[in-house]
Parts: sequence; structure tokens; C-alpha cells
Amino acid sequence: MKSIQELNVKLFADGADILEMKKVYQSGCVKGFTTNPTLMRKGGVVNFKDFAISVLKEIQDLPVSFEVLSDEFDAMNLEAREIASWGANVNVKIPVTNTKGASSVPLIKELSAEGLALNVTGILTNEQVQDVCNALSPKVKSIVSVFAGRIADTGRDPVPYMTEAANILKSNPNAELLWASSRELLNIFQAEASGCHIITVTPDILRKTLMVGKDLKQLSLETVQMLHGDAKAAGYTIIN
Repeated sequence: MKSIQELNVKLFADGADILEMKKVYQSGCVKGFTTNPTLMRKGGVVNFKDFAISVLKEIQDLPVSFEVLSDEFDAMNLEAREIASWGANVNVKIPVTNTKGASSVPLIKELSAEGLALNVTGILTNEQVQDVCNALSPKVKSIVSVFAGRIADTGRDPVPYMTEAANILKSNPNAELLWASSRELLNIFQAEASGCHIITVTPDILRKTLMVGKDLKQLSLETVQMLHGDAKAAGYTIIN
């Protein structure tokens, strides 16, 4: 089994806790960062712009993705340009559709043609991947985020979807495929096998990277010791 350091797929930290982001950045174990309004709300972020500017003061040499907030495309356009102005390392996240299901492809095409580095998000089908691939300028670096974890939540194996998505994006050398909504450490190796360029990982998954390649017999012993220790600490008995 390859170590995490030997893999081609890049780890991006996914979250909205600035202290955790600084810690991860300083550790040097990731190649970029992503966040979104849901994570920011869970993280207690009050002011979107203040949070983003604070992050970008700490992280200036790795890509960081921030998402537009509006549902109307004209407003998205203005927000995208504002977000892009915050730093040269910013990727602007544009959802693949708005909440009414209208395609964002025309906006994606316009912004990408003008040189904005985008992260197109919320993708779950390879038809969407193809449409986005066609819209993105091959001259501008961009990210295509396919929510593999949500595909898996429907009972489907995400690996064939991601493998096909990687093949679609080969026609655009500056578009990177991102495995989004990771659920477990195994997803990192699945993303690698699928040909993904990037995978987003939570702090919990990052911590589990220390277990890669661990001896299973030793892990079995540690598991038994944990279960026994917890039963003892709880004071459980069967025979009095």
C-alpha cells in the first residue's frame, strides 16, 4: 500500500474553523482549502467577508475556495468578481445550478473566459461534468467538484462515476477533478484510483491518515483493549 505522501491525488482541507485551518496549513499536510456556507454556519462564522479575509491573511500560497451566496445569476456574477479580488490564490465556487435548477453554465463560461479561477460545485452527474468541461476555458486553472460522497449516499458506487469524470476532463488540461464530500479515509485511495486530482478531507479524516498501512493484527489488539477498557471504566458487570 502506498503512503499518503506517495499518492498523486492532492489533499484539500474542508472546513470553516480558522484555527484548525491554520494548524493544518502549518503542518504542511494539505495542498489547498475549501469551505462553503454550510460549513461556515456550523463553524459559527458571522461575517462572510471578514472570515475570508482572515483566512487569506494566513494562507497566501495555497488555493482557497469561497462560494458565492446569491441565487440569481446577475448577483452571482458580481459576487464572483468581488471574491476573486480578495487574493490571487482564490478559487470562486459557483454552484452548477441555482436553487431552481437553472444551469450556471453560461455564467461559468463568461467568468472563466475572463480569467477567473473557478471551483464549480454541487455536481453529481457526468452530464454536468461534460457541460462544465465545455464551458471552462482551457487557458485558466479551474476545479470541478463532483460530490462522490453524496453519490455513495444513494447506494451507488462513486468510483465509476469519478473515473468517467476524470476521462471527460482530460480534454481540458487546466481543469482538475475534485472528489467532494468524503466520508472515510478509503475515499482518498478511491480518488487516486479514479484519476482524481484533488480530494477534500475533513479534520477527522486527516487525523486518520496516521493509520494508513497500520498492522491489522496490532489494530485488532488495540480494538479489544479499547472495548475492554471502556467496559471497565463504565463499571459494567454481568455476574454479580
